[in-house]
Amino acid sequence: MAAGPGGGGGGAAAAAGGPGWRLPGRVLELVFSYLELRELRSCALVCKLWHRVLHGDENSEVWRSLAARCLAEEALRTDILCNVPTYKGKVRAFHHAFSTNDCSRNVYIKKNGFTLHRNPIAQSTDGARTKIGFSEGRHAWEVWWEGPLGTVAVIGIATKRAAMQCQGYVALLGSDDQSWGWNLVDNNLLHNGEVNGSFPQCNNAPKYQIGERIRVILDMEDKTLAFERGYEFLGVAFRGLPKVCLYPAVSAVYGNTEVTLVYLGKPLDG
Repeated sequence: MAAGPGGGGGGAAAAAGGPGWRLPGRVLELVFSYLELRELRSCALVCKLWHRVLHGDENSEVWRSLAARCLAEEALRTDILCNVPTYKGKVRAFHHAFSTNDCSRNVYIKKNGFTLHRNPIAQSTDGARTKIGFSEGRHAWEVWWEGPLGTVAVIGIATKRAAMQCQGYVALLGSDDQSWGWNLVDNNLLHNGEVNGSFPQCNNAPKYQIGERIRVILDMEDKTLAFERGYEFLGVAFRGLPKVCLYPAVSAVYGNTEVTLVYLGKPLDG
């Protein structure tokens, strides 16, 4: 279950008894292409036909139109969303991106909607959480640094209670019992203010390279957090996660560095 923006009106459901539900699929698609996500959620509940029109083709005009209205042009024309193949997936990724209202005052989210920029503030560690967190299901997202890491650069997850700013240059994610992180600088796993070992668990593990996309896999059924680099599964980093709402998160220390996070949806097995 995703915790975040939701809801929907009941107006669409009222149309179920009228002639609208008998319209041809192509006509329905054209009508739906003018609606916003909250209204589309309500429409999908009206009947099987409406649900099929909305979710049968994730590249339909409905999702193309919504993506064009929701997403910045930069996000659609660059490779930010290159691993999100459908327009429905791109809209979903936008709604799971960094929150402009749940981050350190020393960072801002760029106009593309997916990239965090840390301002050059001395003696501060700054983080951000996404708009939506998860308390069940399996979820994957990718994160990459587009600037220097500095002394600490952490990716992971956090509850709503975890701090997103602190004094000094520290591993903010993993500094308490409300967050879990992997420091890409020294390859240490961090939780509750302690180092939980190195990661990945292999000899001479390669250091993170700027621009390299790391895939994060959160399994709320098995209560685990795992990582992938490229097509290589690096292993499970944390086990025994609590049954609470957990948010994708990052923390950074280097001035003017940038971090991008893109939600991918349910991870592919194998």
